[in-house]
Amino acid sequence: MPASATVHRIPRTVWALGFVSLFMDLSSELVHSLLPLFLVGSLGVSMVAVGLIEGLAEATALIVRVFSGAISDWLGKRKALLLFGYGLAALTKPLFPLAASAEQVLVARLLDRVGKGIRGAPRDALVADVAPVEIRGACFGLRQAMDTVGAFLGPLLAILLMTLLAGDIGLVLWFAVLPALLSVGLIVVGVQEPAGAHPPQRLRSPIRFRAWRSFPAAYWWVVGLGALFSLARFSEAFLVLRAQDAGFSTTWVPLVMVVMAGFYMLSAYPAGKWSDRVGPTGLLACSLVLLIVADLLLARADSPTLLLAGVAFWGLHMGFSQGILAALVAQTAPADLKGTAFGLFNLASGAALLLASLMAGWLWQNLGAASTFLAGACFCVATLVLLALRRR
Repeated sequence: MPASATVHRIPRTVWALGFVSLFMDLSSELVHSLLPLFLVGSLGVSMVAVGLIEGLAEATALIVRVFSGAISDWLGKRKALLLFGYGLAALTKPLFPLAASAEQVLVARLLDRVGKGIRGAPRDALVADVAPVEIRGACFGLRQAMDTVGAFLGPLLAILLMTLLAGDIGLVLWFAVLPALLSVGLIVVGVQEPAGAHPPQRLRSPIRFRAWRSFPAAYWWVVGLGALFSLARFSEAFLVLRAQDAGFSTTWVPLVMVVMAGFYMLSAYPAGKWSDRVGPTGLLACSLVLLIVADLLLARADSPTLLLAGVAFWGLHMGFSQGILAALVAQTAPADLKGTAFGLFNLASGAALLLASLMAGWLWQNLGAASTFLAGACFCVATLVLLALRRR
């Protein structure tokens, strides 16, 4: 199918969710591209503590999706949870510039990620609800690509504001509030649910712990694969801190997130569309190879050039994996439990991400930055072997 025909067939709700993700990620990444520097430089937080804060935050977002996805299946409605989740995240943005201690940053980060967790599984389930089956990978890839446009623009805006405001991180963080509010407004006016496509199931509890019996073995393989991917790829806060090690000034450190998001943005939609034609397994294997290259470059990064090359490969890995894994969840889950399916998938990924970030912080603090990235490469090799065995 020609690319233009595919784009025209993508439903309006998918486009609206893409723009919602764009504005919220612009806001979030403006904050996240500066937060590790604020924690280490201004508050004196250790690397293990950074790993703990980032791991807890991201794991919280993924674990909360278990409940939000199941509740969206129970209600038969996704939009209300989307509005609540994005609204909560928008309300937490002023807490970051107001924070005066690591504990306050942790509280703000956790609340922000709870909002992300509430909206994540219902959003993915809504994309699965409205996407035509034959272009499902393209729909997930498009939403992921637009999400990454925001992740690209956020750090770029951070660099601009840090330059204009003489490196005042606290003042720059206030600029994250407006795009977060815009994303909430777009949900109200632009997102529509398919009428009668998902009837409510209020005669049962919203959280069914026996629902796992309804999922086929292929779904559980995808869950395990997602957890392994998360274990191999720790928090991106360590990319920001690695940039500082490589000689970037505080103003220019967000450039690493710009580069990563740029390559992520350029590859996510083509990879999703390609997976519709050739299947996902080969592309996921390719993404692991890209992450191995990224880890090896980042382990050796003693100059800005090597560091940015490693970050570029990291972004390509994200583009070749995240949308495809989401499409696999949608493909293997029962039709009436898609929200629950995304929730369980993210529970496993969240637990793995927390473990990976704690391990990354401990290795960095005790054995040096290079050991953190070399350990990530080893996990990639192990995952690649398992993927090859599964394909065989």
